[in-house]
Order: sequence, then structure tokens, then C-alpha cells
Amino acid sequence: MKALLALEDGFVLEGRSFTGPCEGGGEVIFNTGMTGYQEILTDPSYYGQMVCMTWPLIGNYGISAEDMESGKVHAAALIVKECCKTPSNWRSVCSLPDFLQQHGVPGIEGIDTRALTRHLRMHGAMRGMVSTSITDPAELVMQAKSLPSMEGQNLVTRVMPATPWKWTGNGGVPAELNADGSYNWPGEGPRLVAYDFGIKWNILRLLTEQGFDVLVVPPSFTAEQVKASGAQAVFLSNGPGDPATLTDEIVTIKKLVESYPVAGICLGHQLLGHALGGTTRKLKFGHHGCNHPVKDLSTGHVEISSQNHGFCVDIDNISDVVVTHVNLNDGTLEGFAHKTKPILAVQHHPEACPGPIDSQYFFARFRGMVRDAVGF
Repeated sequence: MKALLALEDGFVLEGRSFTGPCEGGGEVIFNTGMTGYQEILTDPSYYGQMVCMTWPLIGNYGISAEDMESGKVHAAALIVKECCKTPSNWRSVCSLPDFLQQHGVPGIEGIDTRALTRHLRMHGAMRGMVSTSITDPAELVMQAKSLPSMEGQNLVTRVMPATPWKWTGNGGVPAELNADGSYNWPGEGPRLVAYDFGIKWNILRLLTEQGFDVLVVPPSFTAEQVKASGAQAVFLSNGPGDPATLTDEIVTIKKLVESYPVAGICLGHQLLGHALGGTTRKLKFGHHGCNHPVKDLSTGHVEISSQNHGFCVDIDNISDVVVTHVNLNDGTLEGFAHKTKPILAVQHHPEACPGPIDSQYFFARFRGMVRDAVGF
């Protein structure tokens, strides 16, 4: 079935839908990973984005239950050169087209993904539309122009939980707080409140592996509620949208860093930057892939990292933090730590999924920081 992809600047490509009749829109970005399409699709940080995979063949190992990073597909569309409809993998439970159809998400193939990637590389990520019903390119371009820009959008509200929950190993169940706001922590490890701005499941797996007893909470969970729960440390998750729009959450984090060890990944890193006095800005086309080099300045080691962000943090005007990681492609900030308080954060994804595990020491480093701070 013929499908059109139109960008807001008038760039139009023709392809085919492999999910039937479809129409959708969002910010068009490219991802340089060779694999990991299922983790990308189910990562809540991709909410509102149409993902172009630069690798030409996508879908050859199908879909497996073990590779979910949330309970649903969050990406607005998947754009590929060629989709494999008959996967070969003993773990596969369905094909990529069937998976996208089940979640009502458009998938288009036959697109010149090299031309699209080059265009986005030169002109930046931008709004776009895909459609099998609108055949007039000019009309589709106008629809793309009418979409809201990613800058200025609070998308966390689209992916966040309504109430606290606890991780069960492959998903979660509701967590009940007592009448006084306390929580009956079921484990024996350090009591950790993890803010869910769109958290990936592998983050929770790795926090649990470090021995943390984790209570996952919505962004509206106040500093007073954290105290009442009996938590000993705080984690800030990844998530979608513009971090500068989360003004209430930034105020809460300002209070939390005064009383708890705090760590953040991706959006959590950006929110910590704001809370400590920094700013964020939109990158031209963002960092999306699982092959980005990052240097750990404390060791001098270069890590190959998994990345997915469209904004970066500027901490030049903050005197009490130190840069810990930098991106070797463009020199942007990839991590920082506070000089006197137990605070650390990274912009990339040390939990991988997809991607290499070079950076997973972050979780052990966080665990050591909590041990030093609370003696647990």
C-alpha cells in the first residue's frame, strides 16, 4: 500500500505501508543502531517521534517478550528501508508488522532512508506526517507544519503512571502506601524512590540487581511524600519531551537534592541540571543510537554508549558541579557530579537495551554513593 512521508520543510518521500492503512505524525529523527528496534519502539522516551532506522533491513529477528522496555509501543511511527515479514529467531513470538499492527502504530518501508537521514543531518530533526490516504504531498506538508514542535512540549504526562507501583521483574503491580504515607518496603536493601517520567524496564532490573528496594512513583510525588515513605535515596528516570516544561518537578528535585543521594539518567540528568541552576537546549538532530563514543573523565576510558535524547544540558554557570563524561562526537555534556553532595547523572543510557554494556558501572557507582551517604 502506497504511503507518503512529508516533512514540514517540503521534503517528501514515497514508500509503502507494511501495517495497512495508516496516518500519523510527530518529530522525525534517525537512529543509527543496527539492532534493537523492539527496545526503541517500546522506550517511552520516543513518545511523539517517528523513528527512521539507518540500518537497511529491520525486523529479521522478530519480536520477543524478553525485549520489551515498557508495556506498549510509544514511538509514533517506524520508517525503514526494508521490513522483514518472516523473522528467523527461536525467541520470536510475532513479526514486526504484526507487532506494530497490534499497537496501532504505522510502519512504512521502501523509503530512501539514506536520503532522509542526510536531510535530517543537514537540516535538523523536524515535524513530519505519514499517510496512506492523503496522496497530495502539499496537503501532507501542511499537516506536518500544523503539528506542535518538540521544543516546549511536556510529553511526560502521556507516559507517566497515575499512582506508585513496584517492579516485579517484567512489569509492575500497584504499590499501596499506608494512611500516613509510609511504605512497607518488602526488601532488605537501601530504600529507593524511582521517579517514573517514562522509565525503561532495564533500569529497574539493574537497580534491583544492585540490591535496591525500589518504589516507583509518578512525577507528582512530592518531596514530603518521599520523606513520609521512608526512602533513603532517589532516582530520576528517562522520559520524553522538553525538560524545561517540567517546572513543578524541578522544584521538587531542588528539595530532594538537599536531603537524599540522587541519580538521574537522560531526562533525569536534564532535570537535575535545571534543579542545580543549569539550562537545557535543543540539539539540531539529537543523539539516537547504540554506537556513540563517550569519555569518562575520571578514568580516561572511552565507552560506546546507547543514546536517545534531543536536548542537552549546559552547566557552565554552575560552580559546584564537575563534568564527568563528554560526548566525543560533538563535545556535549554526557555526565556530571556534585562536588560536595551525593549527586550524579548521565545523559546516555548505561542500562543499554539496546546497545553495549560499557556504561553499566553507573549503577554500581550509584550504589556506592548511597552506601557512603547513608551507611547502607
